[in-house]
Amino acid sequence: MSEKATLRAAVAGGGSWGTALAHVLACAGHSVTLVLRDGNVAFAMNERHENPRYLPGRPLHPNVRASVDSSALSDCELLVLAVPCQHQRRWLKDFGSLLSPNCVIVNASKGLEADSCLTMSHIARQELGEGIMERYAVLSGPSFAAEVMDHHPTAVVLGCRDESLGAKLRAAFSTPVFRCYSSTDVTGVEVGGALKNVIAIAAGVCDGLGFGSNARAALVTRGLAELARIGTAMGAVPLTFMGLSGLGDLTLTCTGGLSRNRQVGLRLGQGESLEHIVSSLGMVAEGVKTAQATRLLAQRFSIAAPITETVCRIIEENASPKDAVTELMTRQLKEE
Repeated sequence: MSEKATLRAAVAGGGSWGTALAHVLACAGHSVTLVLRDGNVAFAMNERHENPRYLPGRPLHPNVRASVDSSALSDCELLVLAVPCQHQRRWLKDFGSLLSPNCVIVNASKGLEADSCLTMSHIARQELGEGIMERYAVLSGPSFAAEVMDHHPTAVVLGCRDESLGAKLRAAFSTPVFRCYSSTDVTGVEVGGALKNVIAIAAGVCDGLGFGSNARAALVTRGLAELARIGTAMGAVPLTFMGLSGLGDLTLTCTGGLSRNRQVGLRLGQGESLEHIVSSLGMVAEGVKTAQATRLLAQRFSIAAPITETVCRIIEENASPKDAVTELMTRQLKEE
């Protein structure tokens, strides 16, 4: 992959984030096929040049073409995997064999597989072989899809084991309003992007209960410490969590009105049931499934994860949000 080359790119997953990244790549000068499951949605996108379900009214770059034909996967040089985390293993089983041996994969989904507690790179290695890591990267950072489509300035990070490939991918994705950094700490970039969703649910609960800015700021700060403890135990570099995929994404997801995970927590705090929230949301909130996996990871590493425990009690055990947060605040006192 040349740093300045025009690439044949494919994006798997037609949600808001997959659509936004297809738009970014087209703005960067690449030819992009958005591979979807629903033929009606693909037709509408090609006719109206917008994603009518997730991003209505936001025009797509003309170099983005939507298709349900999986043959686009065999021809692409760059694949952006924007399939929800809980479906990635099945997608790789079904379509991984279509990819060319030199295709670079950039995973743009943020979460952990619920049953195995594995990150997406571990799943890719299991399904595609260890060698995939030489042409694999993860993309994370504070980036609402709607703001990316509106060309608001955005900065993200690409976690890539191969430093030279990371440099090429930085160039491939960057535009005047979409800035890419790179890091060789794949685990850190993944863990920050996944676990911040759990903390965002807790932040939303605090906001839904009307606890104010003090509580949210404390929650974000202690949440960063919690995800950093777990991530470091998984092999991440601690400093990574002070960057875009850690503090940056955590801040956005815990405070931004467009955050799906914060919305889940907000509505839980206001008394809605999880079932109703999930069914009416219309989009995947990865933190709901990731919370359980995070809890299991913390137990596996014997790490204190009180915020994650509180979220799990609320979403899995139907604990009262107010009582659960009160218990969190009245834990045994200790040094920071």
